[in-house]
This record gives sequence, C-alpha cells and structure tokens, in this order.
Amino acid sequence: MASPPQINVGLLGMGVVGGGVAAALIEQSSDIALKIGRPVKLKKILVRDLGKHAGANLPTGMLTTIPEEILNDNEIHVVVEAMGGTQPAAGYMKQALASGKHVVTANKEVIAKYGPGLIYLAHQKGVNLLYEASVGGGIPIVGSLMRDLAANNVHSIKGIINGTTNYILTRMANDGAEFSQALNEAQQRGYAEADPTNDVEGIDAVYKISILASLAFHRSVSPGDVYRQGITRLEPQDFRYASELGYAIKSLAIATLQNGNIKARVYPALLPLDHMLAKVDGVYNAVEVEGDLCGKVLFHGLGAGREPTTSAVMGDVIEASRSLVAQDESTKVSASQNRSSEPDSFDYADALTEDRETGSSENSIDDLICKYYLRLNVQDRPGVFAQIGKVLGDGEISIASVLQKDTNQAEQTAEIVITTHPSIESSVQASLKALTELDVVRNVSNVLRIEE
Repeated sequence: MASPPQINVGLLGMGVVGGGVAAALIEQSSDIALKIGRPVKLKKILVRDLGKHAGANLPTGMLTTIPEEILNDNEIHVVVEAMGGTQPAAGYMKQALASGKHVVTANKEVIAKYGPGLIYLAHQKGVNLLYEASVGGGIPIVGSLMRDLAANNVHSIKGIINGTTNYILTRMANDGAEFSQALNEAQQRGYAEADPTNDVEGIDAVYKISILASLAFHRSVSPGDVYRQGITRLEPQDFRYASELGYAIKSLAIATLQNGNIKARVYPALLPLDHMLAKVDGVYNAVEVEGDLCGKVLFHGLGAGREPTTSAVMGDVIEASRSLVAQDESTKVSASQNRSSEPDSFDYADALTEDRETGSSENSIDDLICKYYLRLNVQDRPGVFAQIGKVLGDGEISIASVLQKDTNQAEQTAEIVITTHPSIESSVQASLKALTELDVVRNVSNVLRIEE
C-alpha cells in the first residue's frame, strides 16, 4: 500500500498540552514538512464544548464533539491523545490502534495501567504507540530506554520525576518554608493542581516509575507493584538536620533489579549533597540510569509544562509520520520497537480492559536494605538514649550517628535524630513500633531512608 501524500493528524483534547500541540502543528507546518518530506496537517480536534473554543483561530469545521469523526476517519493517520484521565482516553486509544492508526500520548496513567495491552495491540496492527511525553516532559528517557540503551542490562533507575514535589522540597530546603506554605506557592504558580494529592502523595511518580521499570527490565511493573510514601510529613527541621549530616532531601522514584527481583518504590529520601540528583532543584526533573555497559547516565530537564510536553509529543508525531512515509519497512521497524518494550511476563488476556492499579505482586519493601534517618520526640531526662539504643540493638540495627536537637525546657522534651548503618526495612519498622511503646518516647516524628 502506498504511503499517503499528506499525513493527517487527529487531536483528542485541547487543554494545555493539546493546545500546544495544535499550535505547533499549525504554526510549524512548513518546518515539519521539511523534516518528514511530506505535509503533515491537523485535520480534526475533539473538544468537550465547542463554545469554549469559539474564539480559537482555527479553520471552520476543525473542532468536533464527536470522537467518531476522528476515530472512524480513514484519512486520519495519526491520533494524538491529550485528554488525560483513564476513560474514555484508553478506550479511544484502543479504537484508534485497532483501526490501524498510529497513536501518540502524554497520558502516564493510561500507559501505566493499560500500556502492555495497548502495546501488544499496536504490535499486532503494525503501528506505533508512542508515549515519550508520559514521563519527564521534554526529557528523552522513554526513547532512550527503548533504543539507545537497549544493549544494556539495566541495574537501576533513580529519579526525581515530579516537578511539583521537587519545587516544594526546594522551597523547604532553601528557604525554611513550611510544607503548607510551599504547596500554596506551587499552586499559585500553576505547578500544583487545586487537588494536589497525586503529586504530594507520590501517585504521579508511581505511574511514571512503573512505565520506566517496565521498559528497563522488559517485564510488567504495574502501579500496584510500587511502594509509595508521600512528602506531607516532612517539616523544615528535617531539612536542617539533613544538611548538618551532609544530605539533601528529595522525593525519589527508584526501581532496581537484583537477583531477578524488581523492587520499585517512591518516597522522600536523604541523598549525599554531592550526589548529582541532590543538585536538581525547582520544577526540574532528572533520571539516573545505571547499565552494565553505559555505567551511570543522567537525563536532566524540565519535567512538565506546555512547552517541554509539547516538544515530546511533537517528536513522537514526527516519528510516526516518518514511519508512514517509509511505509512498509518503517512500519516493521516501528512494530519491533513496540515489541521491544512489551513486558515478557504479562498475561495479555483482557489486557486492553484491565485497570492495573492493583499489582500482580505485593508492593512490600520489607527486605529492602538501606540506611535510615529517624527523628524522635523524647523526654529530656537521663537514661532515655539507653532505652532507645536497647530497642534498636534488639532489632539488630546499628547506630551510625546521634544528634540531640531543639530541647523544650518547658515541656522537658527534646528531639533526637538518629542515622543507622544499613538495616533491613522489616527490622526497622518493628523497632519503630517498639519505640512508640516506650514511655520516654513521645512520638516518632519522621522516618526517611538514606540513598547513597
């Protein structure tokens, strides 16, 4: 079958990202045509409310509220999904792929939950499902794992992949801001949603690390397989104490492969101040990949926002268009690229309808071994540390350092900050439970892991 003389694009959604894509396709049409060797035209845009976009400078008839005008149009070759959410977005993507259209998306939630089935469908139909913009905005991490780093056995992925939480933690670290103050500023600047739960509780990062882990380890890692802890318990003193100890605090998404087992987790952690990720501030993202051939490679850039996300989406649109121009041979290559990211152990039965929020294995990190930071509020009296030390010793937890901070003479309390040598997570959690039962311990104020 001959490749089309003009490549037509259908756009689902015209919010922040969709609007950026529409503008790029219209305003840069000449440049895009030079890169591809064929005109690429935006033919139709699906919106919820025609009246909301009445003032948009678009050709008459380009806007529609009927998805079938895109999904059933044989003259539309590439569908860009920019709606967000899981449904109806996932259903529309399935329908587009089934009809032989290439699909481009920035939808991390759909790819995290439905990705394996959609990738399989794309492979069966010989088309592309491209999702570079689903993780890291303009950072080319997805394509790098699919292609540039494909020769590596990846050992670990460690990253800061949520700009909102990184902005909040940067404000708390650099300016001593309270969590609520930093969150409010993030919302005022447009970095955080009115409901920031997905960001501050780590849900957004869970979707992203499940995608990266699936690509890196060629195995299905669902959101339910990822241990999650948010940043809401952090207080300004945690950043002061961490700095005294030589650490920064960052919300990390980590996936490691050891002895055939994948361990994926999202949590705030202490990083040595000289670590590359410790220097990533504001709304920037960074991902460190460690492979057997490449060693440690760092990807860094803006992780969200209209421009970087549009950049990633348009890169995928250009890739899909090039495969259409080359037609048969490029289609085969594209299908093989989709297949390379296909998790080997995934059961494809019902894959296109299954919501993988709950994973196939427990997201426990009980066997994780790392160092820990413990902040305790205790009674300020003799013998307190001896009791704490005994509990930790009984749990075979070795103490690396102790700081006594912020004594309250009126209440006769003090804060004790303890760091440990490498310990087993399950032992630490059991010891923390025992500590809360001591009369001399008012509360365990915070527990953070230390990543070297």
